[in-house]
Amino acid sequence: MKRKPARPAPKNILKTLERAFSKAGVGSRTEARSWIGAGRVRVNGKVIQNPDQWVDLDRDRITLDGKPIRAAARRYVLLYKPKGYLTTYRDPEGRPTVYDLVKGVGSWLAPVGRLDLDTSGLLILTNDTDLAERLTNPDHKVPKTYQVKTSLILTDEQVDQLRRGVVLNDGPTRPAEVTRLRDSAKYTYLEITIMEGRNRQVRRMVEALGAKVLKLVRTGIGTIRIGDLPIGRWRPLTDQEVAQLRRR
Repeated sequence: MKRKPARPAPKNILKTLERAFSKAGVGSRTEARSWIGAGRVRVNGKVIQNPDQWVDLDRDRITLDGKPIRAAARRYVLLYKPKGYLTTYRDPEGRPTVYDLVKGVGSWLAPVGRLDLDTSGLLILTNDTDLAERLTNPDHKVPKTYQVKTSLILTDEQVDQLRRGVVLNDGPTRPAEVTRLRDSAKYTYLEITIMEGRNRQVRRMVEALGAKVLKLVRTGIGTIRIGDLPIGRWRPLTDQEVAQLRRR
């Protein structure tokens, strides 16, 4: 049965209780729901077991096992996600996830956007929810760059279609920056930069031309590039890189 918020949210209340944990960078919303349901969380001294309870992060005292939750130190990680890993915290089918690759980070982080199972490349993980929202909100027009291998050789007209925008089932795409990297005997290799973040967007753009994507690698977000980071490895973002993302 669908839960209802405990009370309407007045303007000064910022988050539901489960989101207070992710906002503070303490844990995922899934973990928070588990803690709340187990009676381990109190708000102003009272046990709350409704994860949709509204709380004011500035005024309410929230504790987990008697300890106040405090904003964790901000962490920013760049991961070279391999193909075959899910961008999720836990998979009911037991498939590998990106969290298997960042166990040494030492704090809870959330992916900024997603890469599907068959896509590899640059993935940012952070507990800075404000920055994550800015990077994923299409209104901020943060460019995402991909290298693409298509299932056939695309004509110049087809490449121009990608540049102008193609019509998908959820509406036309914005114009994209597209560079033909090379053609082999059977395939075209492209670099595509988009300003949106729709589900499987690059794959669907190529499919709208009558082709398939055989390989897809995200190589950049904003000014951040994957560089020579080995696949499956991660590194902290530098202060300069974080500042560049904030300026977006």
